[in-house]
Amino acid sequence: MKLTALSLLIPATAAFAANTGASVVTYTKDVAPIMMNRCVGCHRPGEVAPMTFTNYKETRPWAKAIKSAVVSRKMPVWLADPAHGTFTNDRRLSEKEIATLSAWVDAGAPEGDPKLAPKMPEFPGGWNIGKPDQLFDMGADFDVPKEGVIPYKYFTVDTKFTEDKWIEAAEIRPSQRAVVHHVIVTVIDPNAAPGQRGENGGNLLTGFAPGEQPLLFEPGTAKLIKAGSKLRFQMHYTPNGKEATDRTTVALRYAKEAPKWQAVTGNAMNFSFKIPANTDNYEVKSSYTAKKDIDIVGFMPHMHVRGKDFIYTIVYPDGKSEVALSVPKYDFNWQLAYEPAKPIHLPAGARIDCVAHYDNTVNNKYNPNPNQDVKWGDQTWEEMMIGWFTYTIPNQVKPVEAARAGE
Repeated sequence: MKLTALSLLIPATAAFAANTGASVVTYTKDVAPIMMNRCVGCHRPGEVAPMTFTNYKETRPWAKAIKSAVVSRKMPVWLADPAHGTFTNDRRLSEKEIATLSAWVDAGAPEGDPKLAPKMPEFPGGWNIGKPDQLFDMGADFDVPKEGVIPYKYFTVDTKFTEDKWIEAAEIRPSQRAVVHHVIVTVIDPNAAPGQRGENGGNLLTGFAPGEQPLLFEPGTAKLIKAGSKLRFQMHYTPNGKEATDRTTVALRYAKEAPKWQAVTGNAMNFSFKIPANTDNYEVKSSYTAKKDIDIVGFMPHMHVRGKDFIYTIVYPDGKSEVALSVPKYDFNWQLAYEPAKPIHLPAGARIDCVAHYDNTVNNKYNPNPNQDVKWGDQTWEEMMIGWFTYTIPNQVKPVEAARAGE
């Protein structure tokens, strides 16, 4: 919906008050509940957002900016095309929520009765996943210089697990967010066959990037970390003009019992592309074929600054197909995951086909050099094409057997 059309749907303060029976839209009665439910997960001290909205005093100076952001749907960030799929973690505000925020701003952003303000949600220790069972930091401090290009840094930490652990939630927190572009924590399995232990990457556990939410499974679903495993931190630091010392931590919350469903992260990726210079719509494809029945519970497309759009299509063994996720305006600044409202069942033989397009021209304001051919690489001026997805399979591995069992 275009901004002009949406603006017509947002009533003036008087009309809104008449329709809702409220005399004045106030922060404490009407706006604070929206902020507490929809915003403070990021807009609070220590989180990624540059400003905090935990109370009226903090929120009031940003009133006009808030209205502009929600009316244009710039915030909360959500990049999926609503024509394809429904998602449990859809961040879009409802028309009623947008109307409430707009009416409040139009009324002069009054505070209202402080006694009516809702309580701030609890974030034990600052963690969005609740109280963690165990914390692992990356094992050493890393000094980030004022400037320069820093190759990816890797830190390996021994869990010292003597028994298998089922992970129902995980969250990464850098100590210096301003200089951390992203973090990926993988699991190195000591029991895998030689050459398949993942020393060069491991099995993905969870990640941190702008917009990426913590790993949090539904009850009865968890990821397995086998006894004796190690955690590997992949750190991407971006100097910002100030020296900083970072020591990133991952928090884990364990399931109390072996889950019904085991979660696994897979991918459809393409390493072999070369995006020609000054090309505005270069296409790259990748695919994954299910070797057994699986249920897709999450998608996360990943490209760098030349990324333009990304589509996941499910192709079933009988030839039927459906678009599971379309991101028509990919934004590297927001690494979002998308969780289908219902798991998408893929029978053995079904495919996930991914198609991405890249803008390697001067018209792409984020493009560092449109005159350069671009290949796969770690740094942001290089490119990637990864269709991450998370799937579940029935858990048939008992905890005492898991350390001895293969894939």
